[in-house]
Amino acid sequence: MAKRPWPAIPSIGCRSQRPSVRIAIIKLMAQIRMTEAEVASNFAAVVEILRDGAEVVVERNHHPVAVILPPQTEARSLEQSITLAKEHEEQTGDAPTLDPDFAADVEEIIRKRRSWTPPSWD
Repeated sequence: MAKRPWPAIPSIGCRSQRPSVRIAIIKLMAQIRMTEAEVASNFAAVVEILRDGAEVVVERNHHPVAVILPPQTEARSLEQSITLAKEHEEQTGDAPTLDPDFAADVEEIIRKRRSWTPPSWD
């Protein structure tokens, strides 16, 4: 049997095993219905669907029991927020103004921040 040029991804109710086709179908549908057993046995596929922006309706006996939604927005890091504020100031000439207590809290967080070193696994 010839090797597929794409990784094998378990089927989740979509005839095509090719990821690009499945993603296109997911985006068109925007909602995927799966049984509890399908969700439990293939949670990685559920996460992939959510990453693509679709929601997953979990069903029991053809009745919805839960809806899993993708996050609304991605969180911004502190560095990204500072960069955006500087760009805004350069473009408009208006510097963002912070509440004094909020500014003090942010400065304290920055001072106390430690770099994270992940553990090494032997």
